Amino acid sequence: MSRLTITLDDELHRALKETSARQGRSINKIIEESLHMRGIKSMDDARQLVARARSQANCSEEEAMALSTEETRAFRN
Repeated sequence: MSRLTITLDDELHRALKETSARQGRSINKIIEESLHMRGIKSMDDARQLVARARSQANCSEEEAMALSTEETRAFRN
């Protein structure tokens, strides 16, 4: 597992610590879940998404990429 150091605004850091305590979850878990909710994925995961979209939609690689981009953006919003 990789480690990461980030700098947060004091108010945001305090809110993150309070949320962690209130929910009984680690700050790490909250951040990881937030990244997943924002659609942060590895290139391999993105390629798999394109492959699934392409096989299900029966479309070209360009069409599948456009579809996966559209779906990712919709999920993030």
